[in-house]
Amino acid sequence: MNHRPTDEQAAVIDAFTAADRPTIVVQAGAGCGKSSTLKMAAKAQPARRGAYVAYNKALAAEAKRDFPGTVDCRTAHSLAFGPVGRHYIDRIKGPRVPAKAAAEALGINSPVELAPDLAPLSPITLARMVMAMVGRFLNSADQEPGVQHLEPIDAYTHTENAELAAYLVKYARKAWDDLQLTRGGKLQCTHDVYLKIYQLSRPRMPVDYVLLDEAQDLSPVMASLFHFQDHAQRIMVGDSAQAIYGFRGAIDAMSKFQADQRLTLSQSFRFGPAIATEANRWLDLLRAPLRLRGYEPAGSSLAALAEPDAILCRSNAGAIAQLVDAVRSGRRAALVGGGDDLIRLAEAAMDLMAGRGTAHPELLAFKTWAQVQEHAALDDASGSLKVLVKLVDDHGPEELIRVVSTLVDEQHADVIISTGHRAKGREWDRVRIGADFREPRRDRLTGRALWRRDELMLAYVAVTRARRVLDRGGLAWLDDYDRGPVQGPETWLTTAVREHPDAILADQPDPYGLDDVDELAGIGSDYRTDPAERIAAVAAIAPEYVRPVEPKPAAVVSPFAPAPRKPRCACAHLQLVHVDETRACRACSCRAYAEAREAVPA
Repeated sequence: MNHRPTDEQAAVIDAFTAADRPTIVVQAGAGCGKSSTLKMAAKAQPARRGAYVAYNKALAAEAKRDFPGTVDCRTAHSLAFGPVGRHYIDRIKGPRVPAKAAAEALGINSPVELAPDLAPLSPITLARMVMAMVGRFLNSADQEPGVQHLEPIDAYTHTENAELAAYLVKYARKAWDDLQLTRGGKLQCTHDVYLKIYQLSRPRMPVDYVLLDEAQDLSPVMASLFHFQDHAQRIMVGDSAQAIYGFRGAIDAMSKFQADQRLTLSQSFRFGPAIATEANRWLDLLRAPLRLRGYEPAGSSLAALAEPDAILCRSNAGAIAQLVDAVRSGRRAALVGGGDDLIRLAEAAMDLMAGRGTAHPELLAFKTWAQVQEHAALDDASGSLKVLVKLVDDHGPEELIRVVSTLVDEQHADVIISTGHRAKGREWDRVRIGADFREPRRDRLTGRALWRRDELMLAYVAVTRARRVLDRGGLAWLDDYDRGPVQGPETWLTTAVREHPDAILADQPDPYGLDDVDELAGIGSDYRTDPAERIAAVAAIAPEYVRPVEPKPAAVVSPFAPAPRKPRCACAHLQLVHVDETRACRACSCRAYAEAREAVPA
């Protein structure tokens, strides 16, 4: 992009070059030239050495071509390779370690049966789960593997998952000990291992400033590395409205970072005013700090498209439905991300239908496909499991395999199909929105729309992938809803407290810090449904409505009391009760977690 900097870009450059070297957060909307702005800022300070940290190799390579030579453009793994990673290259390039060998190396010799009606977990399956725990630890900011790194099995209860985590954590720590060895280790070493070792060393880059891109979706290990560079000027750039990977453990570091200055880039160069106006409707609902301005010379329109370049769907199930339609109409289709995951799902479903069991990570606890269907029908089943079941039941495993086999490369496709998540960072001239984007539920008392923040962000990402023509398709229902802000706890929880002041006790645990409460206020009121979580939010947001009272006898249950049948804790990833930094439980009934720690704080 070659143009004079906009006023907003000039403000970023001026802040970057200021004598006091402020830390800066830049909220940059879709297509608003954030990379170009960083490049102009770096060129304005040729005497200073900097580092540009990108989340993937392609971005780093592109930046290396565009930035001046005084800026070292790297991925985090590249930064870690020199001081740490080069010592692990032989292990990384070594032969693949099968799960059976991993189980033997870890000493996992016996199966585990937690629920008699479900399939026992074999040593091979347990070894895979241990290595998955280690993988989540490697992407965290934690000091060692812990029970919180187990991804709960959907078929198990909270208590059963707690018991499993307590059992596996010792093997996860044993695996981590093995992976830190430069020689003689028995387990499969990956690039994430040396990045984690590098992060634990609290490194300080020998530069004057650090530029961090795509900061709205950072792994905690990356955020930790950036935090350590407090000797240098730090500039964080991204778009909090596109923070759509929280379900993978990513965090919006921009909202947490204590910056001296917060600036915005709102002039989009990707599309014209029509698409910018549509995007702003979603930013209104998100209460985002900016509104986009379309680029007049680009031009854009909202129109129905019979033959779009790309179709963007909310879910994998929606993407497969579009793929089936494309195949039936004789159009060559490409699926962003490929179809390998779908083939593995179809094969796992066929195994379960035949009563053979499966090692598929989301289905391994089930003995039959009927069990999977039964569990997916429960209200508390995970959304991902419901999608898997819908895919198989709607199309059949054989049909899934057949349809996936027809996929072509993108350069040979008549249409490209993607989920909104996989489309992030991409753009096409003509985009149609798939039909599976969900309308919001309505509050039963007020009738107001209950907007979910994650759904709003995904919709914003989807509509901003179009350059010339946007077919709103599955998001056109927005016209039927009021354009008020996301309803958060500031509007309805305070009313609840006024009506039930005795429900808040003086010793009510507060699981949120003040920063978290501010973020919570922007989330739809159906996002946090546990009554005790609502109370804690009100306690911080509206303390004027909180008065201490004597706790009621145990036999009297407050209308806001948490349901005792589902004890929760931070270890189970459902933070009902905040715990100390060891994350051992001390205020709920998940004793198995506490027993997994050497010491439980008093």
